[in-house]
Amino acid sequence: MYINTGYLNQSHKDFKDKRQPLIVGSCGNYRLSSYPKMPTYRPRGRLDYQIIYIASGKAYFHFDKPENETIVPAGNVVLFRPKELQKYEYYGKDKTEVFWIHFTGSDVKNILRKYGFADKQRVFPVGTSLEYERIFKRIISELQKCQSDYEEMLMLLLRHLLIVFNRELTREHVLKNEYMDREMELTVSYFSTNYNLDINIEEYASSKGMSVSWFIHNFKKYTGETPMQFLTSIRITNAQILLETTTYSVNEISRIVGYNNPLYFSRIFHKRKGYSPQQYRKRMMETEE
Repeated sequence: MYINTGYLNQSHKDFKDKRQPLIVGSCGNYRLSSYPKMPTYRPRGRLDYQIIYIASGKAYFHFDKPENETIVPAGNVVLFRPKELQKYEYYGKDKTEVFWIHFTGSDVKNILRKYGFADKQRVFPVGTSLEYERIFKRIISELQKCQSDYEEMLMLLLRHLLIVFNRELTREHVLKNEYMDREMELTVSYFSTNYNLDINIEEYASSKGMSVSWFIHNFKKYTGETPMQFLTSIRITNAQILLETTTYSVNEISRIVGYNNPLYFSRIFHKRKGYSPQQYRKRMMETEE
């Protein structure tokens, strides 16, 4: 097992200090390979904040209650706030490597919010990067050497770290939005082409790897309508065209646009247009005359 750490004023004791907006208390790096297990258990948490970056392998966290377990893989940051239960383990078999930093200050909450660390969220996907590791190692070195103005340098380096984390968090959010927009564009195309089929929204959402509620939420965000409202709009619009331009019966048009029950189709049409299909066709014919 490899350990490299640095502590402010060589003290291992956690502390709360509001004399400055941001104060780094300690920083370190653990790397496990042959060592079987490295557990941490602080039932009352700490007075300061802690960020843990999983650089490789994975870690096992128990948020809120000791019996809870969340496996956090490499490429994620875990944030502990003051007085939160801290229970987690690293295992040699996973070849886990983590970097951690403890900090305090008078403006930590606002600083974290500014850099994308939302309140109540514990795990943040930032990906893996050698840049993160270089910053952590620089912070450890500053704590070990204690050169002139090193406390100010520590604050600047921590802000640097938070900024690069935030850039990745923002980029991930944009990528997720782009992915979702593409998925919704494909869905709109599929619905527009197959509106006359019996589309099961739950099955369609599942085929996209989404829960129904999440699928409906994103579809409505993209189109302004729920999936069923969108399908109904297309069906009724095409029914209008058929009523205006063909001599198909209402029953035939009902089936063509995807309604096997003509009475149900008539009710939906009336609700949307204010007229029954027959009344709508008659008005269109009178208008043409």
